Amino acid sequence: MRIDAYTHFMPSRMFKLLVDSGYPDIGKRMREVPCIHDLDERRRVVDTFKDYAQILSYPMPPLEAFTKGDGVKANDCAKLINDEFVEICGKHPDHFPGWVAQIALNAPDAGVGEAQRAIKNGALGVQIYTNIAGKPLDDPAFEPFFAAMEKLDKPIWLHPARNAGFADYASEKKSRFEIWWAFGWSYETAAAMARLVFSRIMDKYPNLKIITHHFGGIVPMLEGRIGPGWDQLGARTSDEDLTVLLKQLKKRPLDYFKHAFYADTATFSAKPAMDLGFAFYDLDKIVFASDCPFDPEKGTMYTRDTLRFIEERDMPKADKDKVWHGNLERITGVTFKK
Repeated sequence: MRIDAYTHFMPSRMFKLLVDSGYPDIGKRMREVPCIHDLDERRRVVDTFKDYAQILSYPMPPLEAFTKGDGVKANDCAKLINDEFVEICGKHPDHFPGWVAQIALNAPDAGVGEAQRAIKNGALGVQIYTNIAGKPLDDPAFEPFFAAMEKLDKPIWLHPARNAGFADYASEKKSRFEIWWAFGWSYETAAAMARLVFSRIMDKYPNLKIITHHFGGIVPMLEGRIGPGWDQLGARTSDEDLTVLLKQLKKRPLDYFKHAFYADTATFSAKPAMDLGFAFYDLDKIVFASDCPFDPEKGTMYTRDTLRFIEERDMPKADKDKVWHGNLERITGVTFKK
């Protein structure tokens, strides 16, 4: 069985809120993809592939941004999403054998209560974004969430978040040509991983299980900078002594990126990126995912190509089975039907 660990679906009640709000940019994108909100269409896509099922997670926009920083409203939206995911997966377990809870890190309790409630109701883990309305994940306000997730022993799905408001150049007010998405999201993922490493969150909570989307963005192609480059941390900085931080870390910076994080195989039908990801991460850290349904063929292209790329890899069946479902089962504690 191939379990697609990172696919996106917007439950009907949240979709109505999005449509009624007129949320721009990424909201426009969500409204124009039928497979993101039409359950019958989504089930049709799943049925296109043999021995295949999907784990559902909320897409965009981040609830913290959608509710304009209102943590209580964002938490209410998270409950709305999570409760409907329970209903969908309960009715269609063969198509959707699991779901990922959405929480709002700007909720009064940093989303801890909703994370606990959702996992109690069957969520495999919790999704967060690479920044919270512009704040980095190592902001002290969010630490209770990481402490809770380590205690709950469930994985965190980490999704990039960046919009046109993140300008490409300091002289401009907004990003142009959708650079904020095409390049920005991959950078966002790498930056969030780095902040978790250098803030020592990964040292303080060594049992955190974080699944980075899109094979960790730009991370695999920058092994030389992350490795030998960051082995010289502080050599390029004059206003603070970062060599002290380097000595405080329990591991070499590269070791965190290669061995502490998990990564999924969603590479937008790019086989070279897939090969690079497999070469960079430990096999036990890789989970199959296609990023369905964001492709030009109504949710089928990325899934079809990702399935083919993995199937064609020269790997023992036992190793492929780890990627298809075994690694996800191990970190979630849930065994999926074969």
